[in-house]
Amino acid sequence: MYLKGNRKLLISLIIIALLLCIGVISSLPKCKIPIKVLLLPKFELGELTGDSVGEAQEFYEAYLQGADEYDISGDGPDKKLYVKDGIALYVCGIGKVNSSLNITAVLNDERFDFSDTYFISVGCCGGAVETATMGDVFVITTAVDYDLGHHADARDLADQNGNSWFYDAHLSEHAKISLDKNLTEKVFNLVKDIRPETTEVTRKYMSVAFDNAEWAIRDPQVLKGTTITADNYWKGIYSHNNALKMIEVYDCPDPFVSSEMEDAAIGLALEYHNKLDHYIIIRTCINMDVFMVNATPENLWADPYNIRYSSEDDALETFDIFNTAMKNEFKAVDRVVQAILSGEINQVE
Repeated sequence: MYLKGNRKLLISLIIIALLLCIGVISSLPKCKIPIKVLLLPKFELGELTGDSVGEAQEFYEAYLQGADEYDISGDGPDKKLYVKDGIALYVCGIGKVNSSLNITAVLNDERFDFSDTYFISVGCCGGAVETATMGDVFVITTAVDYDLGHHADARDLADQNGNSWFYDAHLSEHAKISLDKNLTEKVFNLVKDIRPETTEVTRKYMSVAFDNAEWAIRDPQVLKGTTITADNYWKGIYSHNNALKMIEVYDCPDPFVSSEMEDAAIGLALEYHNKLDHYIIIRTCINMDVFMVNATPENLWADPYNIRYSSEDDALETFDIFNTAMKNEFKAVDRVVQAILSGEINQVE
């Protein structure tokens, strides 16, 4: 009887110990997946590999084939975070609302450790006339929200040739996103000697569109500058002049070089999460911010399915620069990614 009692007691103690161990283990924080680099393209054309190149394909094929795939709760449908060897890619969507909400959903996912992550916004953009040319690569130092303030229809202005954007101090708190100066300088120094390529068709198109102006037909370059983020795809010299006014009013340190639809909003989301100091923007120019050759708002945009990006003679927006520009951007971004992975980006100069 004594042995049986001891055996029962021993078994009970073992069970209690096991239950305690299980409780302790379950209460321990789960190991999060560390992300060193998060690449943020905005769209892809078809699949991520093997077909027409969009903003994500160059990066997916270089870093993420065979990557683990994660569904993100709270983002848009069919979106996934791809993770492999510390590099992640997330197609965050077009427009300020989509991109900011979706990146917020990613940042709030407790499976991942973003404490030391560098966030790199990548993709195509419009170039500022008289500064940029198709094929340029831009390292962005400031992102300005085009929509904050007051916009008027030019037909309502006393001077119909004047600026149709008006500054409003009450709306300007988050209108300017300043990226970390030291980080952008390091990034620019890493990539400034890259020689982006163009195509002869594109060079000829720029020559015709801008009367053989030197800035339009020069070889593409890596430039440092300010981007204008709008939640609409604007174009035209009057909107361009509005952008120039914003650059002046917000006292941006570098010239206006690009127009796009996400970067200020992504920056604001990162700022809310105290991660703005790890934000990098590298874009590439595939069209210009004014109407070219025979393009008008009506013949360019009236038919939503008539994209008019081609190498045909009736193209109104751009010719065959897209694939070349994506390769230009990849060359620059890859240098930055390798510097992050090696720790070079953190070295004190």
